[in-house]
Amino acid sequence: MKNPSISRRKKTPERTPQKVLAMIMAGGKGERLMPLTEQRSKPSVPFAGTYRIVDFALSNFINSGIQSMYVLVQYRSQSLIEHLRRAWRFGGTNRQNFITVVPPQMKGRGKWYEGTADAVYQNINLIHDFAPGLVAVFGADHIYRMDIRQMIQFHLDHEADVTVASLPVPIHAAKGFGIVEVNEAHQIIGFEEKPASPKPMPDNPEMAFSSMGNYIFNADTLVRILEQDASQAGTHDFGRDIIPSLIKSKRVLAYDFMENVIPGIHPYEEWGYWRDVGTLEAYWQANMDVLGETPIFDLRNVKWPIMTDASIEPVASLVRSQMDDAMVGQGSLVVDSAIKRSIIGRNVRIGEGCTIEESIILDGTLIGSKCHLHRCIIDRFNIISAGTSLGDKQWREGRRSTTGKLGLTILPRGQSYGGRAIHSSPSSST
Repeated sequence: MKNPSISRRKKTPERTPQKVLAMIMAGGKGERLMPLTEQRSKPSVPFAGTYRIVDFALSNFINSGIQSMYVLVQYRSQSLIEHLRRAWRFGGTNRQNFITVVPPQMKGRGKWYEGTADAVYQNINLIHDFAPGLVAVFGADHIYRMDIRQMIQFHLDHEADVTVASLPVPIHAAKGFGIVEVNEAHQIIGFEEKPASPKPMPDNPEMAFSSMGNYIFNADTLVRILEQDASQAGTHDFGRDIIPSLIKSKRVLAYDFMENVIPGIHPYEEWGYWRDVGTLEAYWQANMDVLGETPIFDLRNVKWPIMTDASIEPVASLVRSQMDDAMVGQGSLVVDSAIKRSIIGRNVRIGEGCTIEESIILDGTLIGSKCHLHRCIIDRFNIISAGTSLGDKQWREGRRSTTGKLGLTILPRGQSYGGRAIHSSPSSST
């Protein structure tokens, strides 16, 4: 959806009127992103040549002026921890400004996190110690921009106990989402996970409200419901358990993400861009969405920047090469090759006479001369021997590929195709 008229836009609040603590859920396995998640969690998967997926959630909080964040990790978290250590160091002597990684503490039942609500419950002492008025529980595995202050303002203006960020989706596509049913006042009166017959929005029968998995809680409400949920058997999940139980007794509202206004958005961009990059096809498509002169999600927004670790490599070098709708990361070298609608990460070497189309090449990959790659996702530190053609049917098998409609070829991290095996150094383990 393109930008609405200027008359619809609302003024961004100058400051957050409540003490806010963010709990960022970053422990997801991302099983449908295999093999990209064989050695890292989903939030740590690289994106758009420079970033990690987690950078989008963290940047949204920083740009929104919310600088008190706990990042809850679990599954294969070392890559994510190393990235956060390098990229997200700040705060100094101000104890209210921090981004702190919280591994599982094995509290409560003495087990790993059993669900998103259990992850927060096992760290409930952090909420008590910080004593916030509001707690923002957000996921770390989506690609989007959001001014969280506007959602908080909505929460306060409507005196909500809980506010759920919600995205309108076409009713015919709503069966694949967690759908919230609302009344005319946007109060949530029902929640269904992947319903057969999704309930439409009151003012638009063609659309339904999908939960984005991002929540604003009054702190006292959150603490009480987490303690209650922990005493009962169940999946201990915010979407499946916490929100459905609260709508019966508390004021739970849906915040329309389409009302969120981000500065610097161009007219050609998709208004309310949000993607769950939980599958290889969705991940590939979201990367393609940032390419071109007028991308539907433009990363060149200096008024709402997506931040990540600073690169010390030199600028990319292109020698006698043709580039069309492509991005090339720092430190990379492309020699006498054609790159079309592709993303090349950092420190990638591409030999002479290569053609790379609609592909994602992650950091540190070495590609020999006269290779042809079409619709490939190549993980970090791979070696592709000269003359290799990827995208043909013989490569679309086993764990190397997906048999989806897009015909993607996927190469796992740190391997060699046609040459000797790679043994990655400890410094390149992320």
